[in-house]
Amino acid sequence: MAHEKTAPLRSRLAILFAVAALLPAILAAQDAREIVQRAIQVYEGNEEAARNYTYLERQDTKVLDGSGRVKDETIETREFMLVDGSPYRRLVARNDKPLTPAEQKKEEERLRKNHEERLKETPEQRQVRIAEAQKRRDERQREPLKELLQAFDFRVAGQEMVDGREAWVVDATPHPGFKCSTTIARAMFPKAHCRFWIVKDGYHPAKLEIDTLDTVSLGLFLVRLAKGSRIAIDLTEVNREVWLPKQVTVTAGARVLLVKGMHVDMRMDFSEYKKFQAESRILSTGEVK
Repeated sequence: MAHEKTAPLRSRLAILFAVAALLPAILAAQDAREIVQRAIQVYEGNEEAARNYTYLERQDTKVLDGSGRVKDETIETREFMLVDGSPYRRLVARNDKPLTPAEQKKEEERLRKNHEERLKETPEQRQVRIAEAQKRRDERQREPLKELLQAFDFRVAGQEMVDGREAWVVDATPHPGFKCSTTIARAMFPKAHCRFWIVKDGYHPAKLEIDTLDTVSLGLFLVRLAKGSRIAIDLTEVNREVWLPKQVTVTAGARVLLVKGMHVDMRMDFSEYKKFQAESRILSTGEVK
């Protein structure tokens, strides 16, 4: 009889002990999701401030053979700016050397022609062009973020220092069965493991690494990243008001146009961030300010 009375008690105690054992993991998952959610909110506000900056982007692309030797390398540096309301990039150097006079003239003529075409637009045409540029930007950056919290399961993996700041390290693994609706999220999220470094002071995303768990097809299947490819993004604080890309690296096995297989190491460095108050305009010298 005593045994019968103590059995339910033992059962309840076992359940309590099991819950107690799982509680740290449950709370850690909740904390991780909250950290990422707040980081997304900060990032979205950060993107608005980022539009007020011009910068240089140096892209070094190496194509490697099967033994890891460089078969081909291209280095191009471009200046990013806003011209009449929408983004514009112009080539300013190749292989870390200034453009030849002929190349420079060609770039200036292309920029001037682009600017003149935009000046001829009606107010309605200008509004449509700017809206389309924003839509493309949203499709690449904002839209996938809307599905990030549902597409992954999160776990705080630890804490590290990033540029002298304490940061949470959060791992994200695909949530089984979740169906993404946006193009980039649908292509990438189910096949990627992500690790975020999120600065404790302000919840700023400071670093991101993406490892592909399977082949990822991008751009209507024109580009495929092989399993085991890695994308790493490092950000830095500028003017104590905004976090902007510092470096992006891509190490990937890839197929372009579904034909050519290659191994690519690409590195993009961002520098010379400058804040402007008004839209860029063309001067008589052909310069953009």
